[in-house]
Amino acid sequence: MNHQAIYNLYPNVVSVDDGEGAKDKDGNPVSIVRSNYEAEVARLQANYEAEQIQAETDKASAVSKLEALGLTDAEIKALSGGL
Repeated sequence: MNHQAIYNLYPNVVSVDDGEGAKDKDGNPVSIVRSNYEAEVARLQANYEAEQIQAETDKASAVSKLEALGLTDAEIKALSGGL
């Protein structure tokens, strides 16, 4: 996620190494503005967490709908691959 933040902020970056930093296509270092980087990491983390919550909500909704159709827990598990 941290590297993705850099790629999102700096389209000219083609590689990121934890030791050497961000580099452009010519191998030149790209300066990173720490406050922008930290804000982007926070945004990506928030999006990831929201996606995880939505996935759990969707799973619960699907199970509820299957139960409403009269399926047993075993049938739901068999259909869902272990929901």
